[in-house]
Amino acid sequence: MSADVLLKGERYELAADDSLYPQALALIARSPRKLFVVGDPHALREGLAVIGARKATPYGRGCARRFASIAAERGIVIISGGARGCDAAAHEAALEVGGKTVVFLGGGCDRVYPFEHKGLFQRVVDAGGAVVSEQPWECDPRPYMFRERNRLIAGLARATLIVEAGLPSGTFSTADEALAANRDVLVVPGSITSVYSRGANRLIYQGATPVVDEETFGDQLFDLFGCLRYPWTENREGDEVCKGDADVNGALLESLRAEPLGVEELVGVARLAFGEEDVLTKVMVWLAKAQSRGLIAQYPDGRYGPAMSGSPSPLRTR
Repeated sequence: MSADVLLKGERYELAADDSLYPQALALIARSPRKLFVVGDPHALREGLAVIGARKATPYGRGCARRFASIAAERGIVIISGGARGCDAAAHEAALEVGGKTVVFLGGGCDRVYPFEHKGLFQRVVDAGGAVVSEQPWECDPRPYMFRERNRLIAGLARATLIVEAGLPSGTFSTADEALAANRDVLVVPGSITSVYSRGANRLIYQGATPVVDEETFGDQLFDLFGCLRYPWTENREGDEVCKGDADVNGALLESLRAEPLGVEELVGVARLAFGEEDVLTKVMVWLAKAQSRGLIAQYPDGRYGPAMSGSPSPLRTR
């Protein structure tokens, strides 16, 4: 059942010519004329769609949480449909690590479905994410609308991760939409004897990219989003590695990923990002913490860059 529930938060109606309308959706076939949004429209950026079976097994829910969490820790928006099972597990995992997540509903945003997820959807909005629909606010969900919204999930995502799917499965429509939009499709393989994984395994047979462990998934995220393999969030003591403005951290990371840089060059990047002149101390603290986590390394010529995958920084102290 659906119910008339007014989610608390800013509300937007984004027409296709609105500056906040996501460009990724403007480029898909049958792009929506208008989006109805509760929450932050800036969350509607290219991310990772994580979808799977509604009647998910513990394995499916666990994989959805595991891989959504890894991506969200790296600043990637998690996109899904808010359904029971794998969808809800992915949204929950993103919220637990302080990430942003976007829910695409089949019906209008004031017709919450499934009703028991109203609390989850409110937390999505409160955490800086968004609940979105192409249907008007009070439109009751109809079965065909869920297949229609799947093209929006796949269209906003740079890649779609399918965690668990049987045969037949509605999840396949999202995979089809992702391929039609020229997006990557990743699949978590399952047991060949499980009816709940037949669809997922079939997609791998047809050419989808398998996700076999956290290490290879990190590499895939790097290829797709350009994010470093390790999460730039908190260290084991809870002290933030990149405390402060996420845009500043992003600027430093992107610069180091592009090419090794010395301290003076990093200071220049930080000045532009912080909008301040006296940033040397901040840069040195940032470098020390990032090195201590094995995220970056100081190279023999004195410049800094990403640490080799799986290896500690050469200057890391224990």
